[in-house]
Amino acid sequence: MTTNLQDLLPGARTAIRQCLAIGPEDRVFIFTDQATKAIGEALQEAAQEQGAAVIGLHLLEEFGPRPFTEVPEALLQALEAFRPTVTIFAAQGQPGEVTFRLKLSRVLRHTYRVRHGHMIGITPEIMQTGMRADYLRVASRTIRVFLRVYKARTIQVQDPYGTDFTVYLDPQGRRWNPSMGLLHYPGDWGNLPDGEVFTAPVTAQGVLVAHLLGDYFSEKYGLLDAPMTFYVEDGRVTRVEHPNPDLAQEVRAYLQQHENSPRVGEFALGTNEFLTRLVGNMLQDEKFPGVHVAFGNPYPDRTGADWSAPTHVDVIPLRVSVWVDGEPLMEEGRYLI
Repeated sequence: MTTNLQDLLPGARTAIRQCLAIGPEDRVFIFTDQATKAIGEALQEAAQEQGAAVIGLHLLEEFGPRPFTEVPEALLQALEAFRPTVTIFAAQGQPGEVTFRLKLSRVLRHTYRVRHGHMIGITPEIMQTGMRADYLRVASRTIRVFLRVYKARTIQVQDPYGTDFTVYLDPQGRRWNPSMGLLHYPGDWGNLPDGEVFTAPVTAQGVLVAHLLGDYFSEKYGLLDAPMTFYVEDGRVTRVEHPNPDLAQEVRAYLQQHENSPRVGEFALGTNEFLTRLVGNMLQDEKFPGVHVAFGNPYPDRTGADWSAPTHVDVIPLRVSVWVDGEPLMEEGRYLI
């Protein structure tokens, strides 16, 4: 899709006005990179239309060679000099940068208490699809799903491709998070596009047949020509299978980076019904009505999980049917509530 500014501005205005509620009192700090600069410029213009102070665009390449594993000192200095009230990360991911983004997120949320829009892997196509959703309606669906699952003990997922997967939950010890795309208060953090409800399971069991992989795999491979099968026992991936042995080995290596890399860290339900198809980009596709599961970091500060990991890779099965404590919630990707 085009990177023409006028085509990108409607989605940028949704992000700035509806999602982040930016006004003249705000100081906006936009992280971008060379590959995503046109989107960064659209976000900058939309923020300036609202009267906000925007300290230009900050290309990640200006702060050192990528991939980053730590937050560069020069970037921390730039944040301290400006002390933003709103930050937006609109850039592409690179292998190994999950740790950098997690550390940056903690700085932004806890040191500066910003409202933060996280647009990792954002593309012109997403700006012209998912970022044109009505997030008041996305919020309404998200809350309905949250109210259905927040007390659940088990959720079972099946699909026509062989997925048969169950997560076991702790309503008292692990929090569900309704992520609606409305980031209006200090400390609010969310992906844009948005629309999901997520938690950290206590454990999980079964088979997941995934058609899309997260982290850098999303940009590198897009929608998989053939799905990848993950076998999970006692909450950990024990086997990975795919017709492409090189891809299978690449994923196995990713899951071996840390003791908790193969551990099921997140279970989520997508709630953005403005999305009508997968586009091969995890940032948007995980919000598509259905399920995604992540191996690795469980976002402990948001879910209450008592462990962590420096990696996080989401996987998406398709056409899922979902049962919450034995009661149907979704049938082949269509909500029943």
